[in-house]
Amino acid sequence: MTHVEFHFNAPDKIAYACRLLRKASRQRTQVVVVAGPELLQALDAALWSFSATDFVAHTLATPDAAVLAASPVLLLESALEAPHQQVLLQLGDTVPAGFERFERLIEVVTLEEDDRVLARQRWKHYAGRGYAVQRKDLELKEPA
Repeated sequence: MTHVEFHFNAPDKIAYACRLLRKASRQRTQVVVVAGPELLQALDAALWSFSATDFVAHTLATPDAAVLAASPVLLLESALEAPHQQVLLQLGDTVPAGFERFERLIEVVTLEEDDRVLARQRWKHYAGRGYAVQRKDLELKEPA
C-alpha cells in the first residue's frame, strides 16, 4: 500500500520541491512530480537555477519513452504517464490519478488558506480509503 505523507507549512512550494528533489537525486531515488503545466514550467526553471553547485537531472513531459525511462525526475501532468513508480511528489490541487501505483506519495502544502483547504480534502480522500496518512510540519520552531 502506498505510504502517504503531507508536508505542511511550506513557505514556497517550488523552493521546497527543489530541495526534496535534490535530496532524492543524491539518494538515487526516482521521483515523478505532478502538477499543472504552469507550476511544472516554474519548477523546471527553478531546478536549473536554485543552486550553483547542485544539478538535479530531470525532464519535463516528453513523448520520448526512452527519455522518460532514463530520467530520475519526471515533471508530468499525469502520474499515469510515468514509467517508474517509486515516489510521487504531488504539487497540484487534486488527488493524482494512479497514485496508488507508487510506493510513496508526498503532498506539499503551503501556508495559503486555499491550498490548505484543498489539502484537507485530499487527506480525507486518502484516509477514507484506508491509507495511513502521516503529517510532517515544516514550520520552523522558535528557539527556546
